[in-house]
Amino acid sequence: MSTRELSVDPLWGRAGDWPSPETIEPGEQIDLTLLGIPTWRTSLSATGAGETPAAVRQALRYYAPFLSPDRRRTRARSLADLTITDAGDVPEPDGAEGEGRAIAAMADAVARASLVVALGGDNALTVPAALGAWGDELATAGLITLDAHHDLRDGVSNGSPVRRLIEAGLAGRRIVQIGIADFANSPEYSARAADFGITVIHRDELHRRPLDDVLKEALEIAGRAGGPIHVDLDVDVCDRSVAPGCPASVPGGLSAWELRRAARVTAAHPAVRSLDLAEVDATADAPDGRTVRLMALCVLEAAAGVAER
Repeated sequence: MSTRELSVDPLWGRAGDWPSPETIEPGEQIDLTLLGIPTWRTSLSATGAGETPAAVRQALRYYAPFLSPDRRRTRARSLADLTITDAGDVPEPDGAEGEGRAIAAMADAVARASLVVALGGDNALTVPAALGAWGDELATAGLITLDAHHDLRDGVSNGSPVRRLIEAGLAGRRIVQIGIADFANSPEYSARAADFGITVIHRDELHRRPLDDVLKEALEIAGRAGGPIHVDLDVDVCDRSVAPGCPASVPGGLSAWELRRAARVTAAHPAVRSLDLAEVDATADAPDGRTVRLMALCVLEAAAGVAER
């Protein structure tokens, strides 16, 4: 079902179709900016992830920018009250020149917005997204990943962003990796994570502890130096039943609700300046588009988090 076939109801608004930041008056604060960084060329798996930002923008139209009241816990709210903009896509963001363009685009977006959500693309986008958001505050920055993998491989690929950020100057003791899974890593990379001082929270720990408690710990560790935090939501941390469009997702991963909750809780924290959504190949999704729809809902959850600040 394409967005052209969606019903029209004057009492039911739809998300998406946000204006460019250039349409917002200088000096006026932007709550959230969407920026596409469609990396794909260095992926370890064959992927059409470069097509994903456009697919997410289309999927946003299925949803309303409305937060339903949860009895006495939360009140009804509308995301339409936020100033949300869409800065479009960084052209050809792979390679040294492409990364430079993505870093500059992130820096421009972060300068005006409370939160920038970067749409991948594969996980290679995490490097320019984080570096652009941190700017000259790399020495105090923190990183939280929700990912089944350590992403500490050698070389330049979607399997190396965490290692590359450490080599750029990010302190390993301010990195938290949530959702690391069995049968998805190697002893060498597990040892490398320990050597770097990374806090690793295994997938099974999320069965023993409330997710909100885990996220609170992660935010405290990543923010212990008082600097900006980047959150990498690698959708392949999810169970393959809800994320078939992720080449590396496996049975037994996180639920869709857990990923959505992580997006909202982390985005609500004032130190979280940027967040990326990665590893979704829109061209390999299920016929019902469930992976892309989950990604779109995470964008809206992030906006809901900003509304809670």
